[in-house]
Amino acid sequence: MPPSIELRTRQSLALTPRLQQSVRLLQLSSLEFQQELRTALDTNPFLEYDASQTEDVALAAESTGEATQASGEPVSAGAETAADAPVSGSADASLHDEPAGEYSGDYSADSFGRGSSRYNGDSEGSDPADWARSQPSLHEQLHDALRLYPLNERDREVARLIIESLDDDGYLRQDLADLADVFDVEPELTEHELLVALRLVQSLDRPGVGARSLSECLKLQLDCMDNDTPGRDAAIQIVEHHLERLARREQAELQKQTGCSADELRIACALVRKLDPKPGNYYGNAEDNYVVPDVIVRQVRSKWVVSINPAVMPRARIHRRYAELFAQSAGTSRSPLAQQLQEARWLIRNAQQRFDTIQRVAECIVAHQRAFFQYGEIALKPLVLRDVADELGLHESTISRATGNKYMATPRGIFEFKHFFPRELGTESGGTCSAAAVRALLKEMIAAENTHDPLSDVTLARMLADQGVLVARRTVAKYRHLMKLPPAELRRQM
Repeated sequence: MPPSIELRTRQSLALTPRLQQSVRLLQLSSLEFQQELRTALDTNPFLEYDASQTEDVALAAESTGEATQASGEPVSAGAETAADAPVSGSADASLHDEPAGEYSGDYSADSFGRGSSRYNGDSEGSDPADWARSQPSLHEQLHDALRLYPLNERDREVARLIIESLDDDGYLRQDLADLADVFDVEPELTEHELLVALRLVQSLDRPGVGARSLSECLKLQLDCMDNDTPGRDAAIQIVEHHLERLARREQAELQKQTGCSADELRIACALVRKLDPKPGNYYGNAEDNYVVPDVIVRQVRSKWVVSINPAVMPRARIHRRYAELFAQSAGTSRSPLAQQLQEARWLIRNAQQRFDTIQRVAECIVAHQRAFFQYGEIALKPLVLRDVADELGLHESTISRATGNKYMATPRGIFEFKHFFPRELGTESGGTCSAAAVRALLKEMIAAENTHDPLSDVTLARMLADQGVLVARRTVAKYRHLMKLPPAELRRQM
């Protein structure tokens, strides 16, 4: 065929850079969003930190909440007043002057690299993180304790070798003979020297650290107890020879092997269960990571009001002076400064849209799960992302991004948005209930059971069926495992 030229039309859907930024900001967590804005403030000259109107936001939220509850709609507090928004909704509004005020939130000009030092007396360029409290690790704690002992250089080095060989849970899982081969000294280390050093390390801090097995770990803790501790002698026999029988709860065989009465055996078993099987985990535990909620739900005159948490709203605005100077200059729309100004405007608009979307999704969740806030987990209703998307007129993927890594503070605690989307289960009457409600029922049943005759998974499934909830035994076992509840044989108390 001879070559020919054809003209065809084709349509394709492409995300604009602004829309891509909007989608990316929406799926960020509050911490990631704050870091994103901090980076923009540090790199974009047309953005400046706005430390004003923070107290006005809280006051407006409360006043709007009272006005909203009168209408009977769970509309978010502070959503009606554009002046109280965390970031300006448009580039024009962001250029207006805003009243100066004192910012009482978690952010300050210093946290964004602006302003003077907040640490009086500190040297230039000092890192505030150096002043943060940190818990010493297991090895650090043992090395510090070892310094208090008057030892010669050889014995000290052997003890340090033992300390460095400990696992994070406090156990020594290497053979002493292998450690002797690692340590190159003259004369060569003997097993007796390593054993003496091990006994020293075991006495440095918490009992059980430096043990070579679970049995030795528990026995070290029992040896540190007073001789007149009830059940101590029988407990030592159990941890030395009968730990497997204790795990299988073979009470009759344990009583036969130890030669003690039933009451003495019960006291000894209770004493063993109080011991710490991993003493090394006590050291260097990370500080609790407190979740900062994105929205706050509170009850105002029998109405549930939703408001954006001011602590997660880093405030930024267009630098008015710089924007005016650029407008007076002869800069073109393709210059780097023009692009940075456009990016600053996009960031402000997309940030406001992010808060608005989270606000709307939170209000819809509260409207659907109103019974949860009144009665708790047992009143959670089945809910899927599609229901919220259809009600708000948004795409289901947008709802998924708006609920991922977002948290809601309620009178019943802080919950992730995903918590309010439980799976749907059928009932005997043809209705539906949520999986969260079934887990709440199981938790109540197990809490009220007879500890000497705990409920099996089959019995729990039968009791749920009597209440009209049809679930299989394996489903009960799965929910029990999710709630971190042991099986019936491990819940039995003697």
